[in-house]
This record gives sequence, C-alpha cells and structure tokens, in this order.
Amino acid sequence: MIPDRTALLALYPVLAGLPPRLLDAALQPGAVLEVPAGAQLFAEGQACEGFPLLLSGSIKVVKGTPSGREMLLYRVEPGGSCIITSSCLLGRTPYSARGVAETPLTLLILPAPLFAQLVAEHAAFRDFVFHLFSDRIAELMELVEEVAFARLDQRLAKLLLARPGDVLNVTHQQLAEELGSVREIVSRLLKGFAAQGLVALGREQVTLLDRAGLKTVAAV
Repeated sequence: MIPDRTALLALYPVLAGLPPRLLDAALQPGAVLEVPAGAQLFAEGQACEGFPLLLSGSIKVVKGTPSGREMLLYRVEPGGSCIITSSCLLGRTPYSARGVAETPLTLLILPAPLFAQLVAEHAAFRDFVFHLFSDRIAELMELVEEVAFARLDQRLAKLLLARPGDVLNVTHQQLAEELGSVREIVSRLLKGFAAQGLVALGREQVTLLDRAGLKTVAAV
C-alpha cells in the first residue's frame, strides 16, 4: 500500500522538516500496514523491528502477569506513537509489554535503522520522540498513583465517567483488564453501583444513571 503523504504529514508534521531523501525512504510502498481489530502487534519478549506511526485506529498497550491478569498501560491514537517501542529501539531491548489493535488500524512502520538515523541526525524528530516519553511517563505516574493509593471502586467510577456517553458497550472483563483487576470483583462493584441507582447493567452494557453520584464515589 502506498502511504498517503498529506495525511501522514498532517498527523506528524515533524516529518515535513526531513530531507526529501529521508522522507521518501519513510514513504516506501509497503511501509503502510492495515491491521484488523484484535490483532496482536507485539508481545513481551519479542524483538522490535520498527517505529509505528499511527494513521487511524487505536492501539492498547497492556502489561501481563504470570497469573494471566493484564493491566492497560496506555492507548496510542493517531498522531502519537508507542514509548515502549521507542525504548526498545533506543535500548536495543525486547518488548516488555503487549500491543493489541483495539480497532482496525492503518499504520506506517519506520524501519529500525531509519528510526536510529532520524534520532541521531535530526533534532526536531529527536525532540518529538522525547516529548512522547515525557507525556507517557506523566500518564504512567498517574496510573501508579491510582493503583497504589486509590480504592478500586473509585478507579472504576472514574473509568466509567471517562468513557464518552451514558450507554457504554463494554463487558465486565474489559473493565477489569483496564483496571488490572479480575472480572468477579468488578462485577460485584458494578452490582453495588446498580443497587445505589448509579448505573443500570445489561448484557455487555453499562448505562450511567447518576453521574453526580459516580463523581462522588470517584472523589472519596
């Protein structure tokens, strides 16, 4: 597939400042991948071979435990990229988390040698990569604080409120994975919220009935 230069530069304007030969190297036919929802992009322990620039869709990056539980670390949206991938490429280490296509994806892959050249020779691209690091580290510190100090019911209420709309098409298992918990505990908390009139529960659906009440739970 031939990359859409206009769309790419709109999402990643830092690339517009590259020398034409390097931009052309990034835009080789076949560099763009179409990935279906649910596909695994990388796994823990896997070698990293390129730097993804997301053109459409959403990637979730999760960390697993030996018991099989997972916690959502962050999502990658168009215009961003994955700091774990950056870390692997810069440190020449394997992946320490798993990346999954949350929706159908379109992404451009910069080969590892080209990524290394851009970081070494072009300050604007290097600043872009380290700015991503800064933003993600701040997000991960917030996640650590929530996991360490906030009760699970607070975190669940905050997660529900953060999703768009009042009718959420989501399973208890999906919510548990985002919270780094287990489905049984999340289901118990949701039933408690329902008993208080905060939510209504349906098949793979949670309807928010009392946002003010959920905000009170989230702030306790």
